[in-house]
Amino acid sequence: MFQHGRRPLILARYLALAWCGLIVYGSLHPFAGWRDNGVSPWIFLEGDWPRYWTVFDLAANVAVYLPLGFFVALALYRLPGRFTAVCCAVLLGGMLSLGLETLQNWLPSRIPSNLDLACNTLGSLCGAIWAHHVGPKVFARLDAAAHRLLAPAAHGELGLTLLGLWLMVPLSPETLLFGAGDLRQWFAFEPLLPFSADHHTIVETGVVACNALAVGLILRRLLARASTAYLLVPLFLLCGLVVRMLGAAILIGPEEAMAWLTPGARQGLLIAAASLAVSLWLPPRFSLPLAVVALLAGTLLVNTAPANPYSEAALAAWRQGHFLNFNGLTRLVASSWPILTLPFLLLAMRNGTGRSM
Repeated sequence: MFQHGRRPLILARYLALAWCGLIVYGSLHPFAGWRDNGVSPWIFLEGDWPRYWTVFDLAANVAVYLPLGFFVALALYRLPGRFTAVCCAVLLGGMLSLGLETLQNWLPSRIPSNLDLACNTLGSLCGAIWAHHVGPKVFARLDAAAHRLLAPAAHGELGLTLLGLWLMVPLSPETLLFGAGDLRQWFAFEPLLPFSADHHTIVETGVVACNALAVGLILRRLLARASTAYLLVPLFLLCGLVVRMLGAAILIGPEEAMAWLTPGARQGLLIAAASLAVSLWLPPRFSLPLAVVALLAGTLLVNTAPANPYSEAALAAWRQGHFLNFNGLTRLVASSWPILTLPFLLLAMRNGTGRSM
C-alpha cells in the first residue's frame, strides 16, 4: 500500500539525483577535447586567488550548489542525529565539486579553481542549513498537498520530477515551442522536409499540440481529481509559456520576448486546449496510452521539422557568454526528456489505474 507520508522524502531523493545530474553535465560541457596537460590533477588546490574573477561567477557557483545541498539534506532528513543530514549534504556537495574540478583538468575549455570548490561547498552548506531549518515545514506542507491534490499513484514522485525538468525545455531559444526530443544534434541527420512557410507551420502546430497534450495528460495522471486538473494543467502549461517568454527576452533580447508566438504555435495551443478539454476526463487506461502516442508523435515531428531561419538568426544574435554551458544543459534536457518520460508512462500503465476518477 502506498504511503502518502513518504512522498516528500522520495520526491526529495529524485530532485537531488536530477539536480546532481544537471550539475555534472553543466560542469563538464561540452565533453570535447580531452587531453593530459602533464601536471598533477590536484595542483589547483594549491593555487592563489585567481587573477580574473567576478562577483557573478562566485554567486553563480554558490547558487548552483545551494539546491543540491537543500535537496540532499531533505532526502536524508530522517537519518539519526540532529546534524547528520546537514553534514552528509555538505560532504557530498564538496566531494562532487572536488571530483568535477579535478576532471576539468583534462578539458581545455575549463579551468579548475579552488575558489570554485570553496564556493560550491559553501552553496551546499547554505542549502543544507536552509533545509535543516525549514525541513519539517516543507515535509508537512508537501504531505498535506499530496493528500489534497495528488493521486496515490506508483512512481508519482518521478512524474513530478520529470515535469519539473520539462520546464527547462522552453528555455532553448533555437527549438520550437515545447519541442522536446530533437535528436538531430546527436546523430547529425538532415531535416526530412525542405523549409517553407507552410511546412514549418504544419510541423510546428503538430509539435506544440502533441507535446502540450502529453504534458497535460501526465500531470492529470498525478492529480486526484479531474476538476483539479482543469485548473492546474492550464496553469502549468502557462508556466511553460512564461518560461519561454522570459528566456527569449533574457537570452536574445526584450524585443524577441513574444517572437515564439507564431501562427503554428497559436494553432498548436488551440488544438491542445480542445484535446485536453476532452481527454482530461478519460480514465488512465485510455489517457496513458494517448499520452504515449502524443509523446512519440511530437518527438517524430520535431525531428522532421525543416530548418527555421528565425532560429538561426536568433542564435547569431545571441551572445551566449556565461550562458554557453547553460544552453548546452537546456538542449540536453529538451532532447532527452521524451526518452526519460517514456519509461515512466510505461511503468504507470503497468501499475494500474490508481484512484478512481
